[in-house]
Amino acid sequence: MNEGRTVFAQLVDFLPKYEFDKCAQRYRANFRVRCLSAYEQFLVMAFAQLIWRESLRDIETCLRALGPKLYHSGIRRAVARSTLADANERRDWRLFADFAQVPWARFSRSRGGVKLHTLFRLRGSFPTVVVLTAARVHDVNFLDQLSYEPGCFYIMDKAYVDFQRLCRLHQSGAFFVTRPFRSFRARRLYSRPVDKTSGVLFDQTVVLIHFYAHKAYSEPMRRVGFRDPQTGRKFIFLTNNFIEPALTIAQLYRCRWQVELFFKWIKQHLRIKAFYGLSENAVRTQIWIAMSVYLLVAIVKKRLHLDASLYTILQIASVTLFEKTPISQALSQQWPCPEQSNMQNQQCLPGF
Repeated sequence: MNEGRTVFAQLVDFLPKYEFDKCAQRYRANFRVRCLSAYEQFLVMAFAQLIWRESLRDIETCLRALGPKLYHSGIRRAVARSTLADANERRDWRLFADFAQVPWARFSRSRGGVKLHTLFRLRGSFPTVVVLTAARVHDVNFLDQLSYEPGCFYIMDKAYVDFQRLCRLHQSGAFFVTRPFRSFRARRLYSRPVDKTSGVLFDQTVVLIHFYAHKAYSEPMRRVGFRDPQTGRKFIFLTNNFIEPALTIAQLYRCRWQVELFFKWIKQHLRIKAFYGLSENAVRTQIWIAMSVYLLVAIVKKRLHLDASLYTILQIASVTLFEKTPISQALSQQWPCPEQSNMQNQQCLPGF
């Protein structure tokens, strides 16, 4: 039952508080802390994510305006921006990275950048590995941090093409599907017959011919050509899988678009463009809490069997966080019709 609790309080009930406490204990996050615990910091930052606050002053003003509603939402008191800034600067960001379970850039006031690399599971549409690096770190280095599962397909764009790393993936028993650079050179060993009406242009077995490339990956590779029937664009794919049909290889690469949609959603709907602090620790803290908020919304959508999109759920939550309404009713937009309820309570005037 709702029992007068706010939507925000009901929302954070979906978080595994016990797991958060274990992470906080692991990094001694509450050692000699008197006014803002690690969990309260997380709640305040999650609140800022959900209602799109853009600065520490903005967060402080909104919290003070809510007054007694804060206590019923798990936040004991309004937080001064200096206190929150200190927590973001000093409290170990790894606490929030561990809690996110998804699984720096040098930042200045004028310019800076950070890269977020992710391994995205297509079955279930959620990230399983997330790594933050400086913007200058090349994408392909992310492959060094992965442990490959035999029999699984790893779909990646051409930025991750490194034949020494692809050889390690191949030797682990996993499969890759990627696209080569324009400078890619290989010698064709033989071709398989294809049905060109399906869009497949060719299906070849090739070996690398450049000295260093062949030294890094000496095994035969499969090269598949495909023309998109909708756009007419031509694509060439590389894979170490010789079992699946050529059309399946092309369709697998199309699934990589789910990763792009995930990043687009993150950029549009989570507050990771403007940062509340400029230190490495503050930026990492904000990004990992943003990832936790994304997962929280996804968990709520699944457990409450909501038909609305994640975007719609976020929009509804942003304006109902401190309403004392059952969360399933608030997020599914099942509101009583105001016209009917008002008409029943109104008295008819004489002559009408």
